[in-house]
Amino acid sequence: MANILVVVTNVSKYPDLERATGLWLGEAVHFADKMEKEGHKIDYVSPNGGYTSIDPHSLEKDSMTELDWKYYQNNHFLNKLGTTLAAEDINPEDYDVIYYTGGHGVMWDFPDNEKLQNVAMKIYENGGIVSAVCHGSIGLVNIKNEAGEYLIANKKVTGFANSEERAIELDKVVPFLTEDELVKRGANYVKGNDWAPFVVVDGHLVTGQNPASGGEVAEEVIKLLNSKR
Repeated sequence: MANILVVVTNVSKYPDLERATGLWLGEAVHFADKMEKEGHKIDYVSPNGGYTSIDPHSLEKDSMTELDWKYYQNNHFLNKLGTTLAAEDINPEDYDVIYYTGGHGVMWDFPDNEKLQNVAMKIYENGGIVSAVCHGSIGLVNIKNEAGEYLIANKKVTGFANSEERAIELDKVVPFLTEDELVKRGANYVKGNDWAPFVVVDGHLVTGQNPASGGEVAEEVIKLLNSKR
């Protein structure tokens, strides 16, 4: 059994827009469900700890599956989202995997959180798995090792594509574009078709492109965990 750390946002509203944001529900659900079916233990963490809101747009009919509705009505799961651990209280030695979820809120509280960066880097250096999906990949952009080298430099990664951001007309609202920031850190950014599941594995770094990719990220993480047995 592995210990998994799922990272969620504390941001519930766009700073300069009258619009709610938060965790994109399916990106947590489809990853967590596959992990729990394998018997792995999941803790939820956010930059500040405590409550993480769910992006109401992720609850719209076209975004919700039967599995999403199952988790949305699961009080145990919802209570975990309401009482997340704080980044400063995490001991990276306790975890085998870190997984950054998305939702636009992460654009404001993931990139510059040094505590989360340190946790992720330590997990990686210990031979653990660093993973992310969609906008969650923005949590990877400033992770550095002790030599000051970016974790994602020269690695193949993916994340929410510029074309996808433009399609939902939020490219002028977010502080930067996920794809652009990954490229700026020296990553080899790759993408699949817009909105289709797409996952990239480079060593023990696993990234998914968009909301449809969370379950596939989990599958690749599980393969890596099984290969260590």
